[in-house]
Amino acid sequence: MAQAVATLETAHGAGHVGDHEHGHADHPPTSMGIDHRKVAMWVFLASDCMFFGSLIATYLIYRGRAEELYHSFTTLPDGTQVRQGAGPLPSEILDIPYTSVSAFVLLMSSLTMVLALAAVQKGNARNTRVWLAATAILGSIFVGGQFFEFTEFKHEGLGLTTNMFGTTFYTLTGFHGAHVTIGIVMLLSLLLLSIRGGVTQRDALNVEIIGLYWHFVDIVWIIIFTLVYLIPYEEVHSIQHEGEEALRLIGLMWLR
Repeated sequence: MAQAVATLETAHGAGHVGDHEHGHADHPPTSMGIDHRKVAMWVFLASDCMFFGSLIATYLIYRGRAEELYHSFTTLPDGTQVRQGAGPLPSEILDIPYTSVSAFVLLMSSLTMVLALAAVQKGNARNTRVWLAATAILGSIFVGGQFFEFTEFKHEGLGLTTNMFGTTFYTLTGFHGAHVTIGIVMLLSLLLLSIRGGVTQRDALNVEIIGLYWHFVDIVWIIIFTLVYLIPYEEVHSIQHEGEEALRLIGLMWLR
């Protein structure tokens, strides 16, 4: 009888240990089997997609109009003709080779981020710190290059209120630069935590979540770089009119 009671107590104690290890995890998974922190990051990135989508759409619409106004003239009472819009225009100041190098640097930071995640999953603390630092450095180079580009544009006469192109360009690329800066702060925080021994193989999910954010800003930059720097004005003008036609058709269907 005493032996049976001892066996039951041992089994009961083992059950409590199992519950502590599995049933009472610090961050239990959701009903989908995914950690709730990862789900929260996906939800945030989905909302950020809509945010950047609206900024990109605004840029596509108003860049074409800025060039149209620049090439239109108004006749003053004294017969003098003046431009309706102000320059400079995108074709006059955008430096595609320079920005291509910046884009390459940012894309390479995605590779170092993947290597950092692989290192922490293998429990290699040294390589984790090396690749996190490399990712933060590459991101800082990109932000520094963007600041230099803004400074050069300012010297060439393009300010935030110069024309509609300047307003939409600085808003779109500036907000992306702010996102990259936030990502750098998160990477440096994770690096400092790793140096203090706070990032181990069990904490790989933390690195993965920050990696999701970092890959997102890289993908957004690919879209921005293509639409802002690579697509010529004629294509932007066509996209603008197609968008306006689609909105007009939607309005007509709504009235019906």
